[in-house]
Formats: sequence, C-alpha cells, structure tokens
Amino acid sequence: MGRIIEIDGLTKQYGTLTALNNLSLSVEEGAVVGFIGPNGAGKTTTMRILTTLLQPTLGQAWVAGYSVTEQPREVRKVIGYMPDFFGVYEDMKTWEYLDFFAACYDIPTIDRQGLMNDLLSLVDLSHKKNEYVENLSRGMKQRLCLARTLAHDPQVLILDEPASGLDPRARIEMRELLRELKNMGKTIFFSSHILSEVADICTNIAILEAGKLVAFGDMAMMKKQLHSHRIIHVRVLNNLESFHELLLTDPRVITVLAPDEKKIQQGLQSFEFAGDDQMLTELLSDFIQAGIRIVSFHEEDGDLEDVFLKVTRGIIN
Repeated sequence: MGRIIEIDGLTKQYGTLTALNNLSLSVEEGAVVGFIGPNGAGKTTTMRILTTLLQPTLGQAWVAGYSVTEQPREVRKVIGYMPDFFGVYEDMKTWEYLDFFAACYDIPTIDRQGLMNDLLSLVDLSHKKNEYVENLSRGMKQRLCLARTLAHDPQVLILDEPASGLDPRARIEMRELLRELKNMGKTIFFSSHILSEVADICTNIAILEAGKLVAFGDMAMMKKQLHSHRIIHVRVLNNLESFHELLLTDPRVITVLAPDEKKIQQGLQSFEFAGDDQMLTELLSDFIQAGIRIVSFHEEDGDLEDVFLKVTRGIIN
C-alpha cells in the first residue's frame, strides 16, 4: 500500500489570519486518521482544501495521486466528502435522496436500484427506504448523508465531525459503521471532538493547534511520547512492608508514587518502571517468590485525552 493523501506545506490565510500554517503529512492507503484539535485549529479548512472546495494560499496536496488544485475533477471522483453541516432535501423520500445523488455521479439508472438497496443496508436504513427525510432522526440523517458519500464507491472518505450532535446510541452506531468501512478497505480521514471514540477506531492520530500540526502518529507512538517511563499499578493482599522494600531497592523502579490513604488500605501501589516486558515479568516473579500475593498487576494505558493535553497549549487562532 502506498500513500493516498499527501499534504505538503499547506497554508491558508484570510487577511491577517493564518488558518493553516505550513501543514505537511502523509496518509497510507487503508488508514483511518483521526484529525483532532480545538475549535479554530484549521481542521475544516484542511478538509475543504482536500475536497477542492477551497484554494490554499501556499502549498499543495494530492489525493490518490491527483492534485487538489490542478486536477479537482479527478479528485472529486475518488473522494466521498461529508461536511460538518448536513444539507438534506427533507421533502424527498430516503430512496429518492440516494437516487438523486447517484444520478449526479452518472451512475446508470439500471444500476441505481441495487446500489440504493446496498447503501441503505450498509447504514441500517433499509426499513426507512420509503420514509421522508424530514421524519428521520438526526442520527439517521447523518447515516443517510454518509451513504450518499459512498454512492460512487470512493477510495477516500473525508468526514468532518460525523458524530457531531448525536446521542450515545447514535454515536455507537456511527462508530460501528466507520469500523465496517475500515474493514472494507476505505481510507478514512475524519475530524472529531470525541477523543475516546477517535482512539478506538483510528490507525493514526493527527493533532492540530492554531493551524499547525503538533503531533502525528499511531496511538502506541503517542503514548510512548507521553510517558518517559512505564507506569505500573499493583494491588497486593499481604506483606506490604516486604513489597515496598522490594520496590525501593529494585534498580529498575524509578519512582514509587505515593498513594492516598484509601489506596493504602486497599493494598494499591503505583510506580514508574524503566525496563522492557522481560524485566517486568522478572519483577513480578520476584514479588511472588517473596511470598507477596498479587491481586492485580497492570501497566497504565494512557488515553488520547492525556496525549492531547500534553501536546497542545490551548492556543486558538
């Protein structure tokens, strides 16, 4: 698989305001990239440039090898774009809405009926085929808009806040739908403010602040950058004194983190550890050989909120 989205030095200025400042990144085919950042960071501006709706002030971008500034028609053929504001024709029935957009993509009439049925099935709206769009819930309308972006079977999906404003159930349904599209081999580039859900389905995370890319990579790399050492949490049943003595004398233990009174009563202890998995198993074996009964032993798994707070500074344009 090669690079399907390439962004090189993109800059967008509106008078004295720099909405996007020398942005560069590459996205591999089949990747799911979560594009996150505070309001005003430049996420929507980036997506509008990638979808040929906005011209950059400086820089260039390519989608599937096509230049967004020099070959806009070719770019539009390979992308499916879902904006943050969903324009729907509410006086149409669901199937009519999809049929209209399929016609816009020059899909032959003879093929459109089967296509509509497949798309409605994919987004779980088959039972609403003859329902007027105005009668659909917000979550259903957003799934219908996503179905619309798939009408011409694009290679790349560019989705601006696809879960915005949805209730918890609708967000789960949207997340599962994105996961299904990922399994189908689609490259997905989407923005979101729901950081936990971004981390759940993405292969890569790009964090933007004040128009600049401040971090880009997979979650494992992000977490490694977050903590210089591994943080281990242990709960023991007995021999607390022996346990603490082992921690304090082990050269691989960098710092023993002071627990509060409640955690002490529960036998909970955390520490920073400098070592690989083999060394960690050896430490656990040392505890067991010392007669310390271990209830739980696990490494802290830093989440995306931690990464976001560490790499951003709260700057807005």
